[in-house]
Amino acid sequence: MKLTVQLFGRFREFSAAPEIALELPGIATVAEFRAAFDAWAGVHWPGYSPGLLKASAIATESTLLHAGSALPADGRLALLPPVSGG
Repeated sequence: MKLTVQLFGRFREFSAAPEIALELPGIATVAEFRAAFDAWAGVHWPGYSPGLLKASAIATESTLLHAGSALPADGRLALLPPVSGG
């Protein structure tokens, strides 16, 4: 599946661009995306820790997705890492 993944927060530390295009064949759910993305990021992003994705939400333009959710037909996802402030 061809995906466009928008990067926010700590994910932006690994890419100069605000989004990345990925071809991840054979995935259909958010859980499968998480596993495939962790493998991809571990190879392409030095210093990446799988804990970041585990603690992050995955969303479409309007909806937070859960592990069993189907990936959107348009292939657009956003990675939303945890944030804190004061």
